[in-house]
Amino acid sequence: MGLGVVFLSINGVSHVELPFIAACRRQAVPHTPVWLMRQAGRYLPEYRAIREKMGFLELCKTPEIAAEVTVQPIERFGMDAAILFADILLPLEPLGLGLSFEKGDGPALARPIREVAHVRQLPDVDVEDSLSFVFDTVRGVRERLGGKTALIGFAGAPFTLASYAIEGGGSRNYLETKRFMYSEPEAWEELMRKLVNVTVDYLNGQVAAGAQAIQVFDSWVGHLAPEDYETSILPHMRDLFSRLDRSVPTIYFGTGTAGILELIASAGSDVVGVDWRIRMDEAWRRIGHDRAVQGNLDPLLLFAPLDTLRARVKQILDETEGRPGYIMNLGHGILPQTPIDAVRCFVDTVHELSAR
Repeated sequence: MGLGVVFLSINGVSHVELPFIAACRRQAVPHTPVWLMRQAGRYLPEYRAIREKMGFLELCKTPEIAAEVTVQPIERFGMDAAILFADILLPLEPLGLGLSFEKGDGPALARPIREVAHVRQLPDVDVEDSLSFVFDTVRGVRERLGGKTALIGFAGAPFTLASYAIEGGGSRNYLETKRFMYSEPEAWEELMRKLVNVTVDYLNGQVAAGAQAIQVFDSWVGHLAPEDYETSILPHMRDLFSRLDRSVPTIYFGTGTAGILELIASAGSDVVGVDWRIRMDEAWRRIGHDRAVQGNLDPLLLFAPLDTLRARVKQILDETEGRPGYIMNLGHGILPQTPIDAVRCFVDTVHELSAR
């Protein structure tokens, strides 16, 4: 699990840093660290076996099983980081929006936000009480990993949470979300502030429980025009990152962000995640080499012939020029149909080609 460690000297004291954490901090590493978004999930037969016995929300709320699911891909493939098994929408449940997960249909919210009054009726959330099961899972995973692999906690970004809360589920064009943002700017600002407050408490709670890095998923922010992101989202993201516990590295990830990369980079995270719609060398140049980067293999390349997959991994590694601060990942989450052999090939190829 998590091949190799980095030995540092801090104030004359020997210190061991896991490769993933070292890369987040742009330090030298023995190999490029690699993990996959959604790596604990439906492509794994051992995960599917558990899901046959319990629903998704039930699994999230059962810390012992959620911890087991979190470490399944680490035990099978040896990624350099585990990502907590949970869901970005869990903080919406204590807000009283009626969260559920329907088989085959994804998440649904029974009481979506459509009016100004709905925003003002949102309750204050005590994450220690309402989301304690997540923190218990973090503690359980840290115990199972035994210090050999880094653990990433995560949350959804305010815009992405708002899009689900307003649409009542997923969307193709985010009509209701943008309509609300444009027509009710004061209520939108209030909603953003409420979601920032909950997210900050939630992520800091994960760090307190033992998460060694945190990732903020802004999955749908690429649907915004640059002007809208800069005026209606970016100030809240800067507020969020400024209030997080920075004793651990922070990662900010979105899809379809090639048009707003400089703005994304200015939000304040330590690492910027990049999707596959832009070359990694160009992305890093635009983000700035004073920041670590993560990405950006197209998830569908895991369905390509293995020789093609290996060649693309090499190309991405070549684009990073061995510069400190690179983490290999997919440009979005792994798909449920992904072949197991391709995942093994991907992880092993990254480790083999980047060994120093």
